Amino acid sequence: MTAPLILYLDVPFVTFRESHAREMGKTYPVPPPATVYGMLLSLVGEKDVYRHCGVELAIAMLSIPKKSRILRQMRRFKNADFSHPENSIPCYQEILSNLKCWIWVRSDGEKIQPSLRERIQLAFDHPELVRRFGCLFLGESDQLIKTIKLVSEDYLQGVRQWVIRDNRGRLTLPYWVDHVGSRNTRFLRYRIKEMPSSPPPDLAWTMIQSPI
Repeated sequence: MTAPLILYLDVPFVTFRESHAREMGKTYPVPPPATVYGMLLSLVGEKDVYRHCGVELAIAMLSIPKKSRILRQMRRFKNADFSHPENSIPCYQEILSNLKCWIWVRSDGEKIQPSLRERIQLAFDHPELVRRFGCLFLGESDQLIKTIKLVSEDYLQGVRQWVIRDNRGRLTLPYWVDHVGSRNTRFLRYRIKEMPSSPPPDLAWTMIQSPI
């Protein structure tokens, strides 16, 4: 068993839009596993979302980010004409500020080589070998990551707020998102638990799995 990689993320402003929100752009309070997975694929330049199914992620927050609300133009496609004014309306959107977290990545469940863990390590060791497009973001495309770096266990200090799987938890997060409709989007229930555990507790791990 290979030791997991640990990533530190710092994102000044971010939104993780709730899948079931309709009239207002509500945000999840922590990054969903599906969102983190998508960001990691972008980091290594992978376009095939199925390629690294089986990878496991664990998320620990340094603190719960502050939530605020802004008014912005949102798209609601009510008219077949893409440019029709009816498709653009002002709407409130929730945003999180000063998000800082650690992400653990392990690839023991992957069936393909090189694994996502190996490709992340390569991306940091030899960034010139990565072929990708656009900027690296978490959440929406204009919410850029300020800092992303590999860290060791020695770097991690203090109590961690773990995103823990719990069938009775009040937090429902997607671990797989269907971007063509929502039929195959899959969710798990979680809770936030404060503890200094290291390595991640068993219930902190979420496996990324396609429903099809």
